[in-house]
Amino acid sequence: MSEVVDRFLTYVSYDTQSSEESQESPSTAKQHELAKVLAEELRKMGASDVIYDAEYCYVYAKIPATDGGACKKCLGFIAHMDTSPEVSDTDVKARIVRYEGGDIALQEDGSYVLREKDFPELSMYRGQSLIVTDGTTLLGADDKAGVAEIMTMANYLLAHPEIPHGPLAVAFTPDEEIGAGVDHFDTEVFGADYAYTVDGGRLGELEYECFNAAAVTVTIAGRSVHPGSAKGKMINASRVALELDAMIPASERPETTEGYEGFFHLTGIRSETDAATVTYIIRDHDRALFEEKKRRMETYVKTVNERYGAEIAHLTMKDSYYNMKEVIEQGNYFLVENAVAAMRHLGITPIAQPIRGGTDGARLSFMGVPCPNLCTGGENFHSRYEYVSADAMEKITEMLILLATGRTKE
Repeated sequence: MSEVVDRFLTYVSYDTQSSEESQESPSTAKQHELAKVLAEELRKMGASDVIYDAEYCYVYAKIPATDGGACKKCLGFIAHMDTSPEVSDTDVKARIVRYEGGDIALQEDGSYVLREKDFPELSMYRGQSLIVTDGTTLLGADDKAGVAEIMTMANYLLAHPEIPHGPLAVAFTPDEEIGAGVDHFDTEVFGADYAYTVDGGRLGELEYECFNAAAVTVTIAGRSVHPGSAKGKMINASRVALELDAMIPASERPETTEGYEGFFHLTGIRSETDAATVTYIIRDHDRALFEEKKRRMETYVKTVNERYGAEIAHLTMKDSYYNMKEVIEQGNYFLVENAVAAMRHLGITPIAQPIRGGTDGARLSFMGVPCPNLCTGGENFHSRYEYVSADAMEKITEMLILLATGRTKE
């Protein structure tokens, strides 16, 4: 078993699921356990300036420059420790399968099967070793594969001080899956001039474009009256919520969009006759179209109030992050070029594509640390059918070493 795979299997044994319901930071205390482990491992391998933030659950460390390192600016690598709230990661039972095609039975009784017809990308992995779950939990490759790859890179460079490289920084964050990964991130402690998040999917993925994003909450004050005498009096907040959602075109929902197309995503409705709360996320790669979608949401709420002749609907809207392309293309595109060069050097076909979501790197780019996103080798994130290629993880670790040492064009 290779070092990166061994580390990954260790890290997925820790339950680090974040919570959208929590008001704490980090959202779950259990994320601290993996953070402590990573900090101690970094100390033992010889990293400098290792910091475990016992309050907010961040881990920072430095890999000092070696003799002959030409670059004076500090390059950083970042991954997140938490896993998605969508599927449990308690007691992950991971195993390695040598994949030769066909379906993979995750449970012996066939209750969970990774079927090639359902996941046709499986055909690309014939002849590779895949790490899968038993179907009762997600795997946690998002983003413990990234954590393992960065840690393996760090250990290699610290064990080989004869290899020239400039100053390097690593960091691990909590709560990325709930959009709070850098809420308390200290860019000065991190100390990197620019960085890569290692939080993408299949081998070759390289992302420097993401959505502009906003979170929307609409509260609706209804009027509950006995239905037997409700005519002209009742305002059913549940029905008002449905009316509001019906104003959004079906062509602008996540399930009908792809590529660069933006959307309004209805994330929840909690309602009774007397009151309702409706939540959305708004996404678009184009800043102008993003702002236009926000204006339309304001119009939809205004229309509801006009229909009912009162301010029964109240809108709260907050921007979450912006398209990091704006920052990357302002003198930082060399980060993309270097990643492409490293991939080609290793025989990896680069797959440059926009993220239909966001990463810690999107917000960090606007916090002064330009930060494209690199692949981890995983598929089917946030799912019990999640898996990661051990072969890809080893290749990605090699890529990180090339990027860290600047040897992408040898």
